[in-house]
Amino acid sequence: MTDFCIQYIEWGVKHAHLWGFLFVFVFMAVESSFIPFPSEVVMIPGGFLAYRHELFFASPVTDSLIVLVCGTAGSLLGAAINYFLSLKLGRPFLYRYGRYFFLSPPTIARSEEIFNKYGDITTFVCRLLPAIRQLISIPAGLAQMPLLRFTFFTLLGAGIWSAILVLIGYYFASIASEMSYAELVLNGKNLVHDKFPYLLLGLGVIIAIYIIVHRKIMTSDSVKLK
Repeated sequence: MTDFCIQYIEWGVKHAHLWGFLFVFVFMAVESSFIPFPSEVVMIPGGFLAYRHELFFASPVTDSLIVLVCGTAGSLLGAAINYFLSLKLGRPFLYRYGRYFFLSPPTIARSEEIFNKYGDITTFVCRLLPAIRQLISIPAGLAQMPLLRFTFFTLLGAGIWSAILVLIGYYFASIASEMSYAELVLNGKNLVHDKFPYLLLGLGVIIAIYIIVHRKIMTSDSVKLK
C-alpha cells in the first residue's frame, strides 16, 4: 500500500507550494477513516518540504506548524466520520456490510474488544499504534462515547502522531540534500519502527498518570457525594 501511494505523493509534491496544506488535510482525513492509507506517506514528506521552503509560506517553522495542524484536523475529520457512521448505523449494519468498506467482522470485533477492555483512553493510545489507529473510533461510536471526550482524546493522539512524522521529515531534510520520496518514506517508517519501544514506554507512562489522576478524581467525587 505504501509503495502504491508514494507515486501519488510524488505527483502532489509538484503542486505542494499552492495546495500542499490542503493535500495534507484531505489525505489525513482519508487515512483516519475506514479507507486504508498510510499516514507516513503524507506527514513525513510534509515535514521534509517545510524544511526545504517548498510550501506556501517558505518558512520551515511556520509551514511545519501548519502541516501539523492540517494533519491533525484531517485525522479528526476522518475519525469523526467513523464515529458518527458507527453511532448512526449501529453494530448489526457494520458486521453485515462492513466488509464492503474494508471492515471485516473480525477486525471490528477486535477493535471493540480493545475498547471495551481499556475504555475511553484507547481513543488516544490507539492513534499512536499501527493497524488499529484508523479503527478505534468505530467502537467509540458503537459505545456512544461522549463526543467531547472522543474529540479530546482523538486530537491528542493524532496530534502527537502527526508531530512525530513531521519531525522525522524535517530531520531527514536537514541531513540529506538529495533523497527520493520513496527513500524518505521508507527510511522514516524504519526509524519509527526502530524507536517504537520508546514510544510504547512513553505511552505507558501517560496511561499510568491518567489512571492515577482519574482514580483520585473519582475518589474525591465519591467522598463529596457522601
